[in-house]
Amino acid sequence: MAEPYYITTAINYPNGRPHIGHAYEAIAADVIARFHRLQGRLVRFQTGTDEHGLKMARKAKEEGRTPRELADEMSSYFREMADGLDISFDRFIRTVEPAHHAASQALWQAMERSGDLYLDRYEGWYSVRDEAFYDDKELVVGEGGERLSPQGTPVEWTVEESWFFRLSNYQDRLLALYDEQPDFIAPASRRNEMRAFVSSGLRDLSVSRTSFEWGVRVPGSDTHVMYVWVDALTNYLTGLGYPEPAVDLQRFWPADLHLVGKDIVRFHAVYWPAFLMSAGLPLPRKVYGHGFVLNQGRKESKSLGNVTDPLELAQRYGVDVLRYFLMREVSFGQDGTWSHEAIVMRSNADLANSFGNLVQRVFGFIFKNLHGKASVRQELQAEDRAFLSQVREACARTLPQHFEALLLNQGLDAWMQAVFACNAYVDEQAPWALRKSDPERMETVLAVLCSAIRCLATAIQPVIPRSAARVLDTMHVPDDARTFAHIDAEGGEGAYTIAQPVPLFPRLELPESPPT
Repeated sequence: MAEPYYITTAINYPNGRPHIGHAYEAIAADVIARFHRLQGRLVRFQTGTDEHGLKMARKAKEEGRTPRELADEMSSYFREMADGLDISFDRFIRTVEPAHHAASQALWQAMERSGDLYLDRYEGWYSVRDEAFYDDKELVVGEGGERLSPQGTPVEWTVEESWFFRLSNYQDRLLALYDEQPDFIAPASRRNEMRAFVSSGLRDLSVSRTSFEWGVRVPGSDTHVMYVWVDALTNYLTGLGYPEPAVDLQRFWPADLHLVGKDIVRFHAVYWPAFLMSAGLPLPRKVYGHGFVLNQGRKESKSLGNVTDPLELAQRYGVDVLRYFLMREVSFGQDGTWSHEAIVMRSNADLANSFGNLVQRVFGFIFKNLHGKASVRQELQAEDRAFLSQVREACARTLPQHFEALLLNQGLDAWMQAVFACNAYVDEQAPWALRKSDPERMETVLAVLCSAIRCLATAIQPVIPRSAARVLDTMHVPDDARTFAHIDAEGGEGAYTIAQPVPLFPRLELPESPPT
């Protein structure tokens, strides 16, 4: 049986429409999921929306409708984004689902059986926007002298009866986890942050609220709803059938990768493993906190009024162009910046002028001059074999090694070097000149190039799936021969039939005044 691989995004909080940050995480997770599928693994990919909490309850009240009505509408926008960006999820989960309520209550009861829950009174600072509690020592002072969370969001003093989780009991176990499994949190900067946070001392965590009703009811305490992060984190289990001994739960848990924004690593790398330890459940293998995609140096958010609709960008520039830009332009794990100018420049340089032009000139030449057929007619020369070896090394080994290590942009750097090598080979071999002087050599060169292009298209499928499929379709490559294993199997000595090619990436033009 194929090796299972379970990847999740953080489920999105739908109090506003999706922005570029939501798209970035979804695309990155999709690239990783598609990559592992092409490696022959049995992949489970989950995303969705986190719909409970005070923030949603207040917004619904402001708009004069029920929280469920708001949740239904807003969740649909995130589902639309996922579909529009070719996100190949296996499960889109919503926390309003009855099965999720049952799973959250089962996890609660498991923690209760461990003696880790007790009833008390909460007095402290709470950020509605972050749905997070903060100590005095964590607060910062705003420009007007007001107290703010570490994320710069408003906080309010909260007093109410609450159930508490004995987080303080897990300080030593969490530190031992970080030391024994240094790859549990990545990149290293996030691990260092979490280790410092836990080492400074953990206080018990308030895990229920009585001031509103929009959430999962606490078993045996109907006036309490669970703290939104308790039920939000449980989604990773819900989607596999927890608490029932479902096949998916047994096959895919523990998760291989929780991919989340760097601002919510604490919930996933401190609270979540503590909850799981308390419930006696295995821990995920890795929590990766990626950086932000900044708009003119600032994180996009509705409160700042700088939200960009990722579907509008995809419609303007193309889905694959947007996917490629975000994966190539941003060093994974760090913050990056997007702009219309940067998208146009990157697309034209890499996709239109380099890869797209390569495919068009080779396939077009074969279709026009060889009736769409090319095969090796002579023994390959040393330079042919060296060239093919370079391309296969980049596509079958270097790119996969980087993708395995979540160094996505470095993997794409290796791929682009292979593209450059292909264009250099075309210029050096000059098949248009060989057409008259040595037709058999010309056909051999073109067949070698077809082999290289097949490698390139196969390797880039996780990032630009639509365009890669068009290349492989034009080459009549069977659907079951499009995995990484087939890159090495492709020896460059075959025969190729090429359909009439269609340009992959038209050159983009930037309007004089690009949209903001």
